Amino acid sequence: MRGETITLIHRTPAGRDPAGGTVWDTREEQVDDVLIQDGGQSNLTDGIRPDGIHIAKTIHMPRAWPYRSLRGAKARIDGVEYTVIGDPRPYTGGLAPTRWNLTVELADTRG
Repeated sequence: MRGETITLIHRTPAGRDPAGGTVWDTREEQVDDVLIQDGGQSNLTDGIRPDGIHIAKTIHMPRAWPYRSLRGAKARIDGVEYTVIGDPRPYTGGLAPTRWNLTVELADTRG
């Protein structure tokens, strides 16, 4: 089994604007051998977004990727940026039988 290449987009605080808000820097990182699993997809049913959709995916990161927090990060897959949900952590303890040790849930809402 072989994964795909995705782009992780990390953001870090770079200072404050004149109004006191946080100014962010972004950094992009290519990650190879990521397994991509489609999740739920649904149409939004509220009256103000009749053409809206919600998409979920799960990615499985390879052990070879040096772990760092993904809180606030995005993952670009096939040109679409998905938001990382929460702050996932790698599997710990014991022997794991695969090359992947971090499950990351992603979501995107459009329309």
